[in-house]
Amino acid sequence: QLQASGGGLVQAGGSLRLSCAASVRTLRSYDVAWFRQGPGKEREFVAAIRWSSGTTIHADSVKGRFTISKDTASNTVYLQMDRLKPEDTAVYYCAARTGGILSTIRYDVRYAYWGQGTQVTVSS
Repeated sequence: QLQASGGGLVQAGGSLRLSCAASVRTLRSYDVAWFRQGPGKEREFVAAIRWSSGTTIHADSVKGRFTISKDTASNTVYLQMDRLKPEDTAVYYCAARTGGILSTIRYDVRYAYWGQGTQVTVSS
């Protein structure tokens, strides 16, 4: 089970940190990702981390502004979001999958486990 939190309302240029807590003993064999779905838009990949190696991948639209990271002790994945823009407004979901080659890490159909979503609203 995944529990996402940390969303809210922030002004453009501000920051938020999202958390995704996993209720499993270890995420060692998992990839964990953040996706988002804005109003009237399709769900899109934001960032992912391969737990075992720490390899991270970020979408071009957030590269340099968002950072995905993990805390092994608490089985939690974070998404630090800086320099937020109004177009970042969306419901953000964390998701997890086991296995899979790294080149497919950004495809949501590959993820079997999903959190409930947390709303991020960026005002201009």
